[in-house]
Amino acid sequence: MWEQSLQRLPYPSMPASDEADLVAVVARGRAAADAIARAWDRGAAVAPIDPAAPPSAREARLQFLRPTHVDDGDGVHARRGGVPVPAAVGAVLPTSGTTAEPKAVQLDHDALAASARAVHAAIGLEPSDQWLCCVPLHAVAGLAILARARTLGTGLVVHDRFDAGAVAHAPDHGATLVSVVATMLTRLLDGDAPLERFRIVLLGGGPTPRHLVDAASRRGAHIATTYGLTETGGGCLHDGHPLPGVEVRLDERGEILVRGPTVMRAYHRDEHATAAAFTTGGWLRTGDVGALDGDGRLHVVDRLRDIVISGGINVSPTVVERVLAEHPDVLDVCVTGAPDAEWGERVVAHVVPADGRVPPSLESLRAFGRDRLTAAELPRELRLVEAIPRTLGGKPRRRELRDAGSAAGSGSSRTCG
Repeated sequence: MWEQSLQRLPYPSMPASDEADLVAVVARGRAAADAIARAWDRGAAVAPIDPAAPPSAREARLQFLRPTHVDDGDGVHARRGGVPVPAAVGAVLPTSGTTAEPKAVQLDHDALAASARAVHAAIGLEPSDQWLCCVPLHAVAGLAILARARTLGTGLVVHDRFDAGAVAHAPDHGATLVSVVATMLTRLLDGDAPLERFRIVLLGGGPTPRHLVDAASRRGAHIATTYGLTETGGGCLHDGHPLPGVEVRLDERGEILVRGPTVMRAYHRDEHATAAAFTTGGWLRTGDVGALDGDGRLHVVDRLRDIVISGGINVSPTVVERVLAEHPDVLDVCVTGAPDAEWGERVVAHVVPADGRVPPSLESLRAFGRDRLTAAELPRELRLVEAIPRTLGGKPRRRELRDAGSAAGSGSSRTCG
């Protein structure tokens, strides 16, 4: 565990040069936090890399990023062939990579600070508040916590990795604010962690099951659901409402568009992707489909490219997953589309059985969902899998399942007409 108040470490003045060093940080937990602080102190940008990734993957990432230096926790080393970044850039972070090969996002120092101030304005920062960081620092969720503590001078506790027992005892050391994903919250609830002792628990990283939020709330936890991307500096909506200074709207397709000071500068070394990411009015295309309820609260429906169009009807995989996940014989589920000669696409349920000896049948899944799903939403194919591949934030990697299904053919799956 690493504890420190970052009030004495304000964001540095931008150097006179138009460029700044890019420091790749290959460390975990407190060592990574120290390395990031060192880089920011001297006006450099940071590019955190997962230290647990295979050496070949780390090297491939370094070759793509082309940092000027590497900090492995034991010191800063110059790297031959490194390319500086614009002086305003504070961080270069990977996207989640749920729908394509991960890109890297350039976030300015000002964007990180703007996000920090907006989050604290939304939750109402108190003098005694202290952040707990138990999420990886090589993703936006973890780095944003460092930026919040640094910008507002709050206390900070950094754990080397997520451990439900350690998180449960964090309030004993003064932690009042924590950010988790659904998988983490589930483990905390299973371990009877005293979540009510945190003033705020931010829940993000992907779809937030209503039953999970309700279960935590019944335990006395103060949950705020968040939505955001690496491209927006992390969560830019809390409980369906934009953070102060953030603008959100839906286009004619229902795609969520975001504009404001927390939005990325560009995709790292990818001018084409950067141009495609923004509208002519400067709105960031999130790639997510949303809908507004009667109270003006935005609900994220699904990834735009994950929508399954079956018989001309748009089907949200997430909506179908929420229903099928409650089937007693389903341990985990992910829904994708597959080409279909009759329907254009058919809904495919990839299911991890609760008991591999007695897996659910396609017929039982359809019968279970019939009262809550439309005919188009009911799965027409069942594929039994050992695990659902997910990102660090808990989002399903649908593309991997689609590709695996295409390569393997129908296999042992069950389909219906």
